[in-house]
Amino acid sequence: MLAIRPLAFTFGLAGLTPFVATLAIMVFSTHHGPLGTQLFYLYSAGILAFLSGVYWPVSMQMGEHSYPLSPIHAMFLSQVFFVSAGLTLLLDWHLQALIFPVLYILLCLADWFTLPGYWPRWYLNLRLMLTTGVVACQAAAATWLYLVN
Repeated sequence: MLAIRPLAFTFGLAGLTPFVATLAIMVFSTHHGPLGTQLFYLYSAGILAFLSGVYWPVSMQMGEHSYPLSPIHAMFLSQVFFVSAGLTLLLDWHLQALIFPVLYILLCLADWFTLPGYWPRWYLNLRLMLTTGVVACQAAAATWLYLVN
């Protein structure tokens, strides 16, 4: 049988690689820096949409359990983050640099506080660790972009 925890940690940490790689392109490549910025924020939106998408199927399982979050609220939560990620891509990088870290923090808080007892503790700890890494990359990208522009 496949152990899900080590697999989740492996894939979660691997998911940080594109953040670090595109950040490195932004910082160290004078020729490809703008492309690195576009890829960084595109990946940011994609991962945010991916993570928020979990609330859709979760909402369909809620009828059998008693959670403080209703199924309609879980579906709404999924769509708010999904649409916010997409709409943020349409904005200038000045706003992307501010909005994406906030969205990641809010989604992590939603994982911790909207469904107490639903997620295993190890998953919440993993989400906190990965969100911290992503927000650190977001802060580094914003700092770099504001310094060079």
